[in-house]
Amino acid sequence: MQEGWLTKTFKGDRAIWGIIALFMIYSLLAVYSSSVNVAFRNHGGNTTYFLRSQFLMLLSGLAIIVIVHYLPYRIYSALAGVVVIISAILLVLTYFFGVKINDATRWLEIPFIGFRIQTSDIAKVALVIYLARTLARYQNQLKDFVLVTKFFILPVFIICALIMPENLSTALMIFAVCILILFIGGVPFKYLLAYIGMAVVFVVLFALFLWLVTDDNRVLTWIERIINFITGKGNETDDFQINQAKIAISTGGFFGKAPGHSIQRNMLPQSNSDFIFAIIIEEYGLFLGAIPLILAYMILLFRGIAIVKKCETAFPAYLVLGLIVMIVFQAMLNMMVAVGILPVTGQTLPLVSWGRTSVIMMCFSIGVILSVSRVVNARMKKEELPEEEEKDEGEIIYGSAPA
Repeated sequence: MQEGWLTKTFKGDRAIWGIIALFMIYSLLAVYSSSVNVAFRNHGGNTTYFLRSQFLMLLSGLAIIVIVHYLPYRIYSALAGVVVIISAILLVLTYFFGVKINDATRWLEIPFIGFRIQTSDIAKVALVIYLARTLARYQNQLKDFVLVTKFFILPVFIICALIMPENLSTALMIFAVCILILFIGGVPFKYLLAYIGMAVVFVVLFALFLWLVTDDNRVLTWIERIINFITGKGNETDDFQINQAKIAISTGGFFGKAPGHSIQRNMLPQSNSDFIFAIIIEEYGLFLGAIPLILAYMILLFRGIAIVKKCETAFPAYLVLGLIVMIVFQAMLNMMVAVGILPVTGQTLPLVSWGRTSVIMMCFSIGVILSVSRVVNARMKKEELPEEEEKDEGEIIYGSAPA
């Protein structure tokens, strides 16, 4: 009885539902353990502050996944252009009216309720949806440089340019994800090299402008991080974070120190968000922490590819592919920062790190992926039914968006 209820409620790819459950279990355990001391110190002795916050966000995220995966995915095709425009407006509002935290204005506070949203997380997902729709619409015209520049790269440049002043690493990550999606979508490689070259020139000119015209020291921080990472001589803050993360990973060993026994959580800044992967390895080790999480993201990638192969039209295929690439790319980026392969970027571990907007948008993205999976699975099941049984099939199968 229970199994039938679960099957009817949670449709789509079952492996992805299992991965969601795994991520949420890791998230609750790691967020609580990594933030208990910070919560006690900063929230009046309430050691469960971050655990309660994350539990509510994950519960809300699960509800979003369930709701979204029942919606017809074709609505995102119709709204693709609108959501990009809205996200651009939100980024502009954030720049002028956002809340400044840690010398960066990245959050927009919703009036009256006080809930803060990180608008770059919304813009990231909006861009992926837009690119999926645009690739589907112009899939036979991708060799037209002017068209690709106008309808593909220009919106990407605008969104990234709006994010860059306050969050260079996120802007670069979003740009890299978009370039990867366009490469997979069939945009000629020489075009992509040209766009990358343009982006490098733009970033350099923008940094030079900030350096000469304003007294903002953020440019010096960017340059210092790059030079120090290349030379191996990081600044005091970055060195401290990376060193503490490395200590956490090395002392975790193969089997970890056991849940709740992390030492570096007391010294490592952002231990419940940017560097949560290091804390997971410290407590659960290589075999119970690192490997299961890496495998989970890889399985998520391959399940996404399997869904793409079942799609009969372009838009749902590009939609799933884009969202899967975005999630896995960010996860790999976070892990590589934690182990010291890349400089500090401030990217969270999707569906695991403590967060609000990031959790909601990742859950929304998973819901969209499952929406496509639900529809293609229903179509394949219907095709396998005998003709007399097809007449009794009650599920509505939504049509795909026109390519």
